[in-house]
Amino acid sequence: MPQNEDDNLQARRSWDINAEFWDKRMGEGNDFFNILVWPAVEKLLYPVTGERILDVACGNGLTSRRLARAGARVTAFDFSEAMLNHARKRGGLPEIDYRIVDVTNRDALLDLEVAAFDGALCNMALMDIARIDTLMNALVSLLRPNGRFVFSILHPCFNNPATVQMGELEDRAGDFVTTYSVKISRYLTPFTQVGLAMVGQPEPHPYFHRSLSALLAPAFEAGLALDGLEECAFPADNLGGFTALSWNGHFKEIPPALVARMRRRA
Repeated sequence: MPQNEDDNLQARRSWDINAEFWDKRMGEGNDFFNILVWPAVEKLLYPVTGERILDVACGNGLTSRRLARAGARVTAFDFSEAMLNHARKRGGLPEIDYRIVDVTNRDALLDLEVAAFDGALCNMALMDIARIDTLMNALVSLLRPNGRFVFSILHPCFNNPATVQMGELEDRAGDFVTTYSVKISRYLTPFTQVGLAMVGQPEPHPYFHRSLSALLAPAFEAGLALDGLEECAFPADNLGGFTALSWNGHFKEIPPALVARMRRRA
């Protein structure tokens, strides 16, 4: 998937425009974050009091505040100044150091402090980043030996920009039954497509789809090893969402999110 400076500029522009809407709608967490993603992130990252944690593409600082309240000292960064302004407004926690850093800029990443971090988190953002190889290479330098990197992401197999969510009504011997499924038309070849993270979002933003192999290859090449994986689906009794085909409750066997842990080899 070729990426250039225009991809990165488009992504930054979109998130600057969407920052106010995103902050109001996401706030301190919606169902997707609180029920689906955060329990798996917390399990795999397991922040410990006094640790230094890097929060990559922190957005409005939701995860930064969660990590700080768990006792971690957090260095959080994003390339959207508008997003960081909302993060600063929402929390005056002294344990959080917010910085504006472009994750595709290796020198800016290394300026964060080499071999200083016990762990790093990138929550629901890798699919929004035009180039991830720069981050993976920098993490090997930023993390301490055996330091862990946890990321959550839209599941590329089941919840990519080419996914169609479906509901099919069937009469089974007098009982009307709705079967929920997803239809996938593109997966192996990386592609970029604009879309909406939330209904009502002012500006579509680019999604950079990568298959699992394309997603993990830069990390493996950089020297990170995969040692934890969670595939997250809503429980059947968690119904809701903005449309009749929302992920909440209807797709209990299909995970819309994936959370993984990687480690810098000692």
